[in-house]
Amino acid sequence: MSIDSIPACRKGFVRGLALAAVLAVSACSTNLGAAHRSSSHADDIKPVGDSTTLAAPNLMAPDLPELFGLPKTVAFAADFTDLKATLDGRVGVAVMPVGGGDMTLLGDWTTGIAWSTIKVPLALAALRHDPDGMRDTAEAAITFSDNDAAQTLWTSLGTGSQAADAVEAILREAGDATTDVAARHTKLAALESDDLLAFGATDWSLSDQVHFASRLPCLPRANSVVSLMSEITPSQSWGLGRLIGAEFKGGWGPDDDTGKYTVRQFGLVPTLNGPVAVALAAEPASGSFDDATDMMDKLALLVGDHLPDLRGGLCSR
Repeated sequence: MSIDSIPACRKGFVRGLALAAVLAVSACSTNLGAAHRSSSHADDIKPVGDSTTLAAPNLMAPDLPELFGLPKTVAFAADFTDLKATLDGRVGVAVMPVGGGDMTLLGDWTTGIAWSTIKVPLALAALRHDPDGMRDTAEAAITFSDNDAAQTLWTSLGTGSQAADAVEAILREAGDATTDVAARHTKLAALESDDLLAFGATDWSLSDQVHFASRLPCLPRANSVVSLMSEITPSQSWGLGRLIGAEFKGGWGPDDDTGKYTVRQFGLVPTLNGPVAVALAAEPASGSFDDATDMMDKLALLVGDHLPDLRGGLCSR
């Protein structure tokens, strides 16, 4: 499946050497449909309960703040609005400098099931607990999103409740003060916490996810997980995988009632002044996985087009 072109208003796709150094679009078409048929269902963690939907802010109001404190990046929000008008479905984008700073949240998709994106904090928790024994298992869980490997990471942390506590501790350490792993205190309360892949049904908002991503490289022992996020299998390298040097993890799955797919992704993208954390989500009206990943490609390319405008950052030690 080739990447459709971004609307013409997205001017200056290549903005000199600065952008060329950090952005590249795959020159070859990628058959994501075939990849999905062969491997994507390994990532289909069965959801329990419905995700909630929050109203998106009106970012085009006259009092739109200066994104990241830079007036020129208002163009990012404007170009996002133009792109969204061409997409049939709901999308969301959140961006934030690594190390902390102003967050920008765009779109009408703001929260939902984490799917396999939760495997990143899970892998970090397991590697801290058993760095040697869980190394290969963490690699499988991150690089090609193996669900059996993720379940092994989970059970290595103890009972379901102990594992959820350990993963939540990673989130809290990164500044995510609200996400409830495995939703133990919400609609999933009736679910036994030891049920297989229950952690995948965690509700994780884009804002909390990008906050986590902005602090992830700053956490102790996180380098091993971030490194794995740079080795994602080609069949899952849509979206942020289109950008040179991006470290990322995706997740996807069908709605329990409708069967329609939602696709999510978050990661770190290099800029000339440090990495920027990005979280993306797409929920096409068609419910198709291929349509969702096509939307993710377009969102990522929009981010790439505006990398010179987005302020990155570094961890403060």
